[in-house]
Amino acid sequence: MTTLLTENSPCSELPGSELPGRASTGTGPTGDPRQGRVAPLLPVVGGDLPAPLVDGRSVRYANLDYAASAPALRAVADHVAEALPYYSSVHRGAGFASQVSTRLYESARRTVADFVGARDDDVVVFTRNTTDALNLLASAVPSGGDVIFLDVEHHANLLPWRALPHRCITASHTLAGTVERLADALRERPAALVAVTGSSNVTGEILPVARIAAIAHAHGARVVVDAAQLAPHRRIDIEALGIDYLAFSGHKVYAPFGTGVLVGRRDWLDAAPAYLAGGGAVREVGEVDTEWAPAPQRHEGGTPNVLGAAALAAACRTIAALPEGALEAHEAQLRARLLRGLAGLRGVRVLQIWPDSSERIGVVAFTVAGHDSGRLAAYLSAEHGIGVRDGRFCAHPLLAKLGHGHGDGAVRASLGVGSSSQDVDRLVAALAELLEHGESWNYAVDAGRWAPCPDPRPTADWLTGRAPEATDGASPCIPQP
Repeated sequence: MTTLLTENSPCSELPGSELPGRASTGTGPTGDPRQGRVAPLLPVVGGDLPAPLVDGRSVRYANLDYAASAPALRAVADHVAEALPYYSSVHRGAGFASQVSTRLYESARRTVADFVGARDDDVVVFTRNTTDALNLLASAVPSGGDVIFLDVEHHANLLPWRALPHRCITASHTLAGTVERLADALRERPAALVAVTGSSNVTGEILPVARIAAIAHAHGARVVVDAAQLAPHRRIDIEALGIDYLAFSGHKVYAPFGTGVLVGRRDWLDAAPAYLAGGGAVREVGEVDTEWAPAPQRHEGGTPNVLGAAALAAACRTIAALPEGALEAHEAQLRARLLRGLAGLRGVRVLQIWPDSSERIGVVAFTVAGHDSGRLAAYLSAEHGIGVRDGRFCAHPLLAKLGHGHGDGAVRASLGVGSSSQDVDRLVAALAELLEHGESWNYAVDAGRWAPCPDPRPTADWLTGRAPEATDGASPCIPQP
């Protein structure tokens, strides 16, 4: 059994957890002390970041935007600082620092392979991010077969396949029916590849990738899983799940240093043209002919992101070292707490794709009747120091399916290892205050985004190179109804 951290643990000692000022609505819908408190599972950089408010106060920043870019784990930042003095070019340098960097880079490859349960003959290719990894795989799909994907995908797992023969399958109103539609499509005509998300970046719903892989393999197709959202939240075993290719990003798994990864079967990657032609991707270059190196070097032309790979490996090691079930339990408690709180607020609707989906990660998208999602996000930031995401989350077809098409959107709160019950309670209390009292500041569209008008919050002095100053006046406030 996994024991969760409590509010009395060192990780929970974060300043500014409560918002002073206007009268509170009490402990809020999630504030029943019998429910217990949940502290951060791992320390992250910026866990005690102060956030300025429009009324002049400053509070601890409540980061509920993990699904976009997660903060660095403290262990990751420490590892990068330790490795930085040894940073040098890799693979062909005889110098001491170059040899250390080469070992660091290649050992990172092995760590990532272990983290996702890769097979012995799988290839680990470092990329920029998940989008880059999936575009790389798109360049490697053999001719003669099409790619099948769902209309609920993030654009990263939708747009790359459109350049190939493809079929976009409309998701059914149930998850079981959606899986059956994929099976029907494969029975109707063979395919080379089935591309699915591991977990929706909008609703957090987890797809049955093992079942989908089995169906695909029964019809001679391979499977790639976009694990950008799944990898930070669940243990993944490529071999056990039957996944052929897996893509995910460092910046989603607490290593925001510009690295992603594609892990999978070698044959397609060895046969594909070099993804980025240049030094390091070759064995021999003549005046006319080029002998390309096998994967992964074949697709890693140019100087690689050594520190990014090291950061990703450090994140994988840290997450893998957590007790079995700790990650899931921490997240499940926080998600349940958030859903209870939202259920107690009038006009709040939580988005969901399938009523029969039973597994979800800590991602919750919702709307509040009568409130624009962009303006709502600006209010949460300016008056409560809460960071969320708003809009259509690079999943336009899915948002349209859920009733939020062009010009419309939702708010997304996403949780991670640095999240706590205090963060969840602050969000629910801020929404309750909005519904009861309204906004205390004016808001307008500024450069296409909702913002406080005026916005007196200071910018960081290191960002501008001069003393902090108010951002008011950067562009005109355009009043909106």
